[in-house]
Amino acid sequence: MAAVASSGGSGLFKFLKPRLRPQSTDVQAAAMWGVAVLSGAIYLVQPFDWLKKTFLEKSEPEEK
Repeated sequence: MAAVASSGGSGLFKFLKPRLRPQSTDVQAAAMWGVAVLSGAIYLVQPFDWLKKTFLEKSEPEEK
């Protein structure tokens, strides 16, 4: 991936006209919308009890 970025940065989109290629602000906006959607999904689902039970609490070993 670093080789693609160092060779002009738009190697994947050379078939598009320069004004139609995604700019860095487009990528930033898409990332910010992704964070907003993820935050909204976590707010709606609120899986905090499940996360606490799954990862933080130690389960007692079963004795036979």
